Amino acid sequence: MIFTEQHRELQRTVRKFVETEINPHVDAWERDGIFPAHELFGKMGKLGLLGVNKPEAYGGLGLEYSYQLAFSEELGEVACGAIPMAVGVQVDMATPALSRFGSDELRSEFLAPSIRGDYVACIGVSEPGAGSDVANIKTRARRDGGDYVISGSKMWITNGTQADWMCMLANTSEGNLHTSKSLICVPLKAKGVTVAKKLDKLGMRSSDTALIYFDEVRVPQRYCIGEEGRGFNYQMVQFQEERLWAIACTLRWMENAIAQTVDYTRQRSVFGKPLLDNQVIHFKLAELQTKVELLRSLIYRAGELMMAGEDVTVLASMAKLTGGRLARELADSCLQYFGGMGFMNETPISRFFRDTRLVSIGGGADEVMLNVIAKKMGTLPSARRKD
Repeated sequence: MIFTEQHRELQRTVRKFVETEINPHVDAWERDGIFPAHELFGKMGKLGLLGVNKPEAYGGLGLEYSYQLAFSEELGEVACGAIPMAVGVQVDMATPALSRFGSDELRSEFLAPSIRGDYVACIGVSEPGAGSDVANIKTRARRDGGDYVISGSKMWITNGTQADWMCMLANTSEGNLHTSKSLICVPLKAKGVTVAKKLDKLGMRSSDTALIYFDEVRVPQRYCIGEEGRGFNYQMVQFQEERLWAIACTLRWMENAIAQTVDYTRQRSVFGKPLLDNQVIHFKLAELQTKVELLRSLIYRAGELMMAGEDVTVLASMAKLTGGRLARELADSCLQYFGGMGFMNETPISRFFRDTRLVSIGGGADEVMLNVIAKKMGTLPSARRKD
């Protein structure tokens, strides 16, 4: 994938926005444990940044997916992981299925204001007893007249305390775990919705994360995205964009961590010479930089195939697995080279260390990615028994 001048222009717009509207406030937002989502998303919406690859009919720019990758990569210049994650929920986790499969009426009601930044969105899949095991969610939406009546709970919901609506995966029938679920747009100001608490996290501090309960919440059946019973399949498609977004955002983030480590170890003198002069350090940093570039190539290839209409489940899973593990390796190495200063909260590398740990958990843990890849390879015991 080759970025054109048009891609670069988009990235310059994002970079300017990050420098003026995000990074000056990150430290305060991190201390507060929340950022002003409606205010920030409203500003992004005016620049068209919340609908880069969404249909023009609903306020999007209508650009191909490569521009979305360019956007997510540039957002890695944010001085924390929480804000790119929150933006990613809005643009590549809660809205892709709605944009692709939703009715015109539903897209007008939920997608258009989300693209404008008037609405903050969240994605409701994980539950207290079902994180990676998506098929075994318990939240249920039963039919009652022309409505769904929803009961259950959703856990680890990014943007959860500020969101206006949730793209919820819920059981709408009995039977097969993969054909009994639907994606439903659920307004979070509806009667029976309770944001139980804002969760206290190790990292990603400036992004609010919530536990939300649903007690007999009534929504119209027309709020179902696409066909009833196809929700699991829609969510599996949506996951691919989520995973590519999450890893594309880490590229600049990791490169900046390397650059910060180079600067520090060049200035820090130990035993009469700069730390960077130690071969074990400059060779390790060279290796890490090489791995970041290899990861970028994998993401770009997946993006090209996605634009060609191909299934990128395996490549997206490989990118997610590789990116999460590389982020952990890189964070650990760079913090080690910062020594005692790396353990101080005032040093950016300590925030990087905390934030990157989620990359191997959220959006599908490493072990789930390995399971997906092994299944596609035909090496799972269950897959072999079917042969």
